[in-house]
Amino acid sequence: MATSRSAFGPVAGATSDDIVEALRSAAVELRHPGRVAGTAKHPLFSELTSLRAMIDHVPDYLFVKDMQHRYLIANRTIAVDLGFADPSDLCGKTDADLQPVERARKLHDDELRILQTGKPMLDSEEHVQLSSGTRRWLSTSKLPLHNAAGEIIGIVGVSRDITKRKRSDILLEGQTRVLEMIARNDSVFDVLNSLVQVIEHQMEGVFCSVLLYDARTRQLHHGAAPSLPPAYVDAIDGVTIGASVGSCGTAAYHGMPVVVSDIANDPRWEGFQELAELHGLRSCWSNPILSHQGTVLGTFAMYTGRVASPGAAELELTHDAVRLAAIAIERKHAEDQINHLAHHDALTGLLNRTLLEERIDRAIGEARPERTCLSLVFLDLDNFKLVNDSLGHTAGDTVLSTVARRMQSCVGPGNTIVRIGGDEFVILLAGQADDPAANLEVLERIRAEISKPFMVDGHAFHITCSMGVATYPADGRSTETLLINADAAMYKAKEAGRDNFQFYTTEMNSRVHGRLNQIEELRTAISGGEFHLRYQPQIDLASGRMVSIEALVRWDHPVKGLISPADFIPLAESSGLIVPLGDWVLQEACRQNKSWQDAGLAPLTVCVNVSARQFSDRTWVCRVKHALDLSGLDAGCLELELTESLLMQNMDQAIATMNDLRELGVRFAIDDFGTGYSNLSALKSFPVARLKIDKCFISNLASDDSDLGIVAAIISLGQNLRMKVIAEGVETGEQLEILRRNGCDEVQGFHFSRPVAPDVIGSMLAGHHPVIRPLPRAG
Repeated sequence: MATSRSAFGPVAGATSDDIVEALRSAAVELRHPGRVAGTAKHPLFSELTSLRAMIDHVPDYLFVKDMQHRYLIANRTIAVDLGFADPSDLCGKTDADLQPVERARKLHDDELRILQTGKPMLDSEEHVQLSSGTRRWLSTSKLPLHNAAGEIIGIVGVSRDITKRKRSDILLEGQTRVLEMIARNDSVFDVLNSLVQVIEHQMEGVFCSVLLYDARTRQLHHGAAPSLPPAYVDAIDGVTIGASVGSCGTAAYHGMPVVVSDIANDPRWEGFQELAELHGLRSCWSNPILSHQGTVLGTFAMYTGRVASPGAAELELTHDAVRLAAIAIERKHAEDQINHLAHHDALTGLLNRTLLEERIDRAIGEARPERTCLSLVFLDLDNFKLVNDSLGHTAGDTVLSTVARRMQSCVGPGNTIVRIGGDEFVILLAGQADDPAANLEVLERIRAEISKPFMVDGHAFHITCSMGVATYPADGRSTETLLINADAAMYKAKEAGRDNFQFYTTEMNSRVHGRLNQIEELRTAISGGEFHLRYQPQIDLASGRMVSIEALVRWDHPVKGLISPADFIPLAESSGLIVPLGDWVLQEACRQNKSWQDAGLAPLTVCVNVSARQFSDRTWVCRVKHALDLSGLDAGCLELELTESLLMQNMDQAIATMNDLRELGVRFAIDDFGTGYSNLSALKSFPVARLKIDKCFISNLASDDSDLGIVAAIISLGQNLRMKVIAEGVETGEQLEILRRNGCDEVQGFHFSRPVAPDVIGSMLAGHHPVIRPLPRAG
C-alpha cells in the first residue's frame, strides 16, 4: 500500500484510529525490522519523525514495536506516564526494561501470540500503575504490521484511558452489591465495610470510615474502617460528640459537614492531633449520616495523608456513600425495633414469654457445671382485677408499668424479669451459690416495693403481690418442672393470705420464714428501743489517760435476753436494717458524748463503727451532719471507724466522702487493719487519723513471732504516715508490755475495761473510778 503524504501532515480532529491507520500505512514500508526509529539510516525515519507532531497531541497511548518487542516509536503520552521526559528515550527498550516482571511477561506473551498468529487483540481492559504511583484502567488494541509482501514485521498499538468509565461501572456495581446486601439483611457491619471499600476503590490515597451514633450515650462507635490503622480505630471508638471534637464528633454534633484540610492546625482536632499524626493522617472530611427524619445516625469520613480539600468527585462520592449508609443503618434500626417488639412486652418493656424458656434453659445449662443453683419466681398481683374494674384499664396499665419499674429496681443485672400475661410475671434469679435463702432479701424488697402506694389521677391506693419460688436443682431439673412448681408455690402464697412468698419446698419455707421472723423482730427492736450502747475505753499509753471510747451496740430482747452482735449484725447487714440501726447508734453516741460534756466532764472522742451499706449511701454525709446537729456535739469529738475492705470497694468515692466529712471536722480510723486488702499505696490517700490493729494479731503476740513482726510493722507504718496506732483486744499485761516496747500509741481491751454502761464512763471521767496507772514510754 502506498503511503500518501497527507497522512503525515497536521490532522485537526484526527482520532486515535485515524492515526493508527496512518502508522500502519507508514510502517508497511519497513524492510529492516532490526533497526530502530532512533537511527537516521532507517528507511522510514523521516516519515515517522513527521508523524510525531500529530501523535504527541493525542491523549491515548500510541506506539509501534518491532519483532523483538522493542519500541520503534511512541507518543509523548505513553512516555510521560512511564517516567520519561522525551518519547525518543523509549526507543529500543522493551517492556522488560519498563514494567514489573509479571506485567512485562504478560505483555510479551500477548504480543508474541499476535506475531505468531497474525490475529489482532482488540479492546483488552487492564488495570495498570504508572510511574507516579497513580493507577488507571486502559483499553488496549494491538494489531500486526505487514510489509508489502504480507509478512508481519511488528506491532502497532493504541491504549485508551477508560478509568472514568471503568470507575463509574465499578461504582454502579458496588452500589448494586451494597443494595443487594441490604435487601438480604446482611450484617450492617458487613454492608458498611463493603460500602467503604467501594468508595475507596474510586480514589487513590483516601481512607474512609463510618461511625455509628448512639443517641443514648451521645457517643460514636466503630462501624467500618477497613483501611485505617486498627490502633487509630480503637482510639476513637466511643468518642463523645461535641462542638469541637475532631471532624466526625463535630459533624454529628451540628448535623452538618465538616471539612478539615489540615488536622495539625485545626482547633477542632485539639486533643486528637498527636493521634492523627502518629498514624499518618493529615486531613479529614466528615459528613453526618441522617435518617429520613433528619436525625443523626452516624458519620461518613474520608481521610488522606496530606493537606487536602475534597473536590467535586469526592463530594459526589460522599453524597452517594452517605445515602447508602443511611439506608443500611435505618434498616438495622428497623430490624432491631422489630426484634425488640418480638421479644418484649409493649406495655412494660420487659421480656415477653417468647424468650422465657430459652433464658431458663440457658441458665440451667450454666448452673449445672458450676454446681450453682437458680430460683424461678412466679409473681401475681393480688386482686388486680379490682383495679381494672374500679379505675379502668388505663389505670391498670399504669399500675403494671410501675410494677415493672419497681421490680427492675430490686433485681440486679444478670437476672431476668418476664411478663407472661395480664398481671403475672416470672423472675429468674441466677448465679446463686448453694443457698436459695440468699434470695430472701430480694424477694422481700420486691414485696415491699410493690406494696408502696400508687398514684392514679390524684388518688393513692395500695396493691400487693403473691410470689412462689422453685429452685434448681432441688425443686426440679428441667424448665417445665421449675415453672410448674413455682406456679404451685405461688398459689400456696395466695392461700396463705396473699402479700407474701412461699417456697416450693416445705423445709425451705420453714427456714426462710424463720429468718423472716428474725428480720421482723430486728425491725421492731430498732423502733421499740430494745437496743442500748456500751462503751469501751481507749487508753493513751504515754499518759495512762482515757482519750476516747468505742460505742458498741447491744440488743436486749424482751424474751430471749441479750443477743450477741455476732448474731444480729450479719442479719442487719443482709436485710438492709443496718442503715436505720446505724443511724440510731450514731445519734445516740453523739447525744451521750454531748451529755457528758454538758455535765462538765472532760471532753473525749466517741468512735462509731460504720458499715459498707451506710457509707455507700448517697445521703451518708447528710446523715452524719444531722446526728451532730441533733446532739450539738462538736464534729471533732466524733471518729468513724471504717474497714479496709469497705474503703477499697470504691476508692475514689470513699476518698470524696471522707473529705466531705473531714471538712466538718469528723475524724477517721481504719478498723481491723491487716485483715483486709492492706493496700499500702492506697492507704496514704485516705484522710485517716488512726490505725486499729486487729485483735487477731494481739491474742498470740507473746508466743507468735509472725504476729509480733506484723504488729511492729503496722506500728512503724502508721507512725511514718503520721497516724496514731491503737491495738484492740489487749487482755494481758504481757501483751501490753510488748506493745509498749514497740512504740504503740494507744490500747483497748479487757485488760483495762470491758464495754461498760454510760454511767461507768461518767464516773471514770469524773475521777470516781480508780485512776488508770500511767505507762511510761520506753527509754
